[in-house]
Amino acid sequence: MCYGHNRCKSVTWVSTQPAFQSASFTSSRRLLHVEIMKLNVSYPATGCQKLFEIVDEHKIRMFYEKRMGAEVEADSLGDEWKGYVFRITGGNDKQGFPMKQGVLTNGRVRLLLSKGHSCYRPRRDGERKRKSVRGCIVDSYLSVLSLVVVRKGEQEIPGLTDTTIPRRLGPKRASRIRKLFNLSKEDDVRQYVVKRPLPQKEGKKLRTKAPKIQRLITPLTLQRKRHRLALKKKRCLRRKEQADNYAKLLAQRKKESKARRQEEIQRRRSASMRDSKSSTQSAPTK
Repeated sequence: MCYGHNRCKSVTWVSTQPAFQSASFTSSRRLLHVEIMKLNVSYPATGCQKLFEIVDEHKIRMFYEKRMGAEVEADSLGDEWKGYVFRITGGNDKQGFPMKQGVLTNGRVRLLLSKGHSCYRPRRDGERKRKSVRGCIVDSYLSVLSLVVVRKGEQEIPGLTDTTIPRRLGPKRASRIRKLFNLSKEDDVRQYVVKRPLPQKEGKKLRTKAPKIQRLITPLTLQRKRHRLALKKKRCLRRKEQADNYAKLLAQRKKESKARRQEEIQRRRSASMRDSKSSTQSAPTK
C-alpha cells in the first residue's frame, strides 16, 4: 500500500504478506527474470539450422567478450556438443538491434550508414541514415546469437546434423561447380549441374530446369579465343608493316628534300660565280 499522496516525491510501499510468503515471492520473481539466450546454430554441410534456448548462464559465458568471426569451442554447452567448434556470425539484442562487424564495443551506438554498409538497406539513391547498431563484442544483453558449425563433433545433433536439406539452386559458375563436387579439369561440368524440378502437370513427364553454366570452356569458346588472338596478331603485323612503310616514306622524303637543297645550293653558287665574272669583265681598265 502507498501511504503517500500525489505531492510526495518518495513513495513508501508496505507489503501485507507474511515474511515467509514475501521471501518465496521474491525467489519466484527471480526465477521469472532468468536471462534466456537463444543460439541460432547453422550447419552449412547439411543446409540446416536450429534454434536452441539456453537458460543456464554458465553455459553461455564462454561466448562473452568474444568478437564476431571468433571461433569458440562448444564443449561447455553439454556432452552432446563435445568436439564442436562454432564461429560467431552475429546476433541481436533484446530490442532487436543487430550486431555490426568492426564496431569494437559491446554497447549500442548510432552510426551514419550508407549504401554498402551492413545493417542498412537504402531506399533511395545516395540516401544515408543514422541507425542504432550493437557492437561486435558479445555480452549478456544479447537475445539471439548466430553461430555456424565450423567443425563437427562426435555425436549427431537432432535436426541439425542428422538431416540434409537439398539445395534448391546450385552454383552457375564452372569453377564453383568444380569446387562443390571436387572435380578435376578433365571432368565434364555439365553432368554435375544442380537441376530444379518444375511443377508436374497431369499426364506430363517431370521436367527439370538447369541454369546456363558461366565461364564454361567449350570448343566454340576456344575457337573464338583463337580467332581473337589471330585478329590481334594480324593487327600487330599490320601496324608493324605500316610503321615500316612510314619510316621508308620518311627516309625517301628526307633524301629528296636533301637532294633538292643541294641542287638549290649548287644553283645559287653557279649564279653567284656568273655574276662575279660579268662584273669583272664589265669593269673599265686604267
